[in-house]
Amino acid sequence: MMNSVKKIVLALVVLAAATGMVFGQAKKVTIVVMPKLVGIPYFNASEVGAKKAGVDLGINVIYTGPTTADAAEQVRMLEDLISKGVDAICVAPNDPAALSPVLKKAKAAGIKVLDWDTPADKSLVDLSIHQIDDKVYGQHNWDLLVKEMGDTGDYAVITGGLSAANLNGWIDAGLAYAKVKYPKLHLVTDKVPSDEKQQVAYQKALDLIKAYPNLKGIIGVSTPSPLGAAQAVQEKGLKAKIAVVGTALPTDSRPYLEDGSLRVATLWDPGKLGYLTVVLANDLLKGKKPVDGQDVANVGKIGVWADGKTVIMGPPSDFTKDNAKNFAF
Repeated sequence: MMNSVKKIVLALVVLAAATGMVFGQAKKVTIVVMPKLVGIPYFNASEVGAKKAGVDLGINVIYTGPTTADAAEQVRMLEDLISKGVDAICVAPNDPAALSPVLKKAKAAGIKVLDWDTPADKSLVDLSIHQIDDKVYGQHNWDLLVKEMGDTGDYAVITGGLSAANLNGWIDAGLAYAKVKYPKLHLVTDKVPSDEKQQVAYQKALDLIKAYPNLKGIIGVSTPSPLGAAQAVQEKGLKAKIAVVGTALPTDSRPYLEDGSLRVATLWDPGKLGYLTVVLANDLLKGKKPVDGQDVANVGKIGVWADGKTVIMGPPSDFTKDNAKNFAF
């Protein structure tokens, strides 16, 4: 009889371990947040925010991604995470199309799927967390450029990865806007990829400076890009001739802002974006969807489009030599 009781108790313990139930308590929720890549300042700041949300909410947050902007590696990592039975996956795709099959697999496994920072296939996500309205932000970058270089002359765009949907959205919106509002601007060549690396952006900027001697401006889209362009302009002593603007963190931008090789940087707080992503994923697991005007703790009021799944965190901030020191990210 005693042996039978022991066997029953052992079976219950095994069942509890397998299902995450211990003494009637449900297992901790596990949310995966995957950036395009780990190890660059922008996504490091997002990691801090995402993990802080995990602590505040009492849930597990796995923040992981490839060390380079590699969609194939994202797929491999997501396959492994799906097999571990996580509750939600929030991903910033390097190539949305490349990730569609694995995201379909996640949904089939009952895992909530969100994108953040960069949109995936809209039909596959339960929520899409945008840091900004893409059209507004793209136009804002072109307005900054014109403010610094004037509305006439040659300019270039250095981007991150050519498949990044968020970067492409900003650039497409800016180009369409400039065609109407700033018709005397002349884009000297197609957008130039930097593979999300400052050193590559620096070299590409040097190539542009050499190839186009009348270049008056560079827009850097993706956080390493304006820094690399500013580095090249600084090295060549052209800060008075070539205006560099773009999407960058204030702490990284500060040395270039202070000497004028980067005229202005614009972004949002990536820590808040990471925090918001985890909060909304956790809410979704509880059956709660975001609403327009919702005030999220540690983030602020958010916008939600009529589709019910597109979330806008808020407007950008501009960083200059005068205010960059006031920011801690």
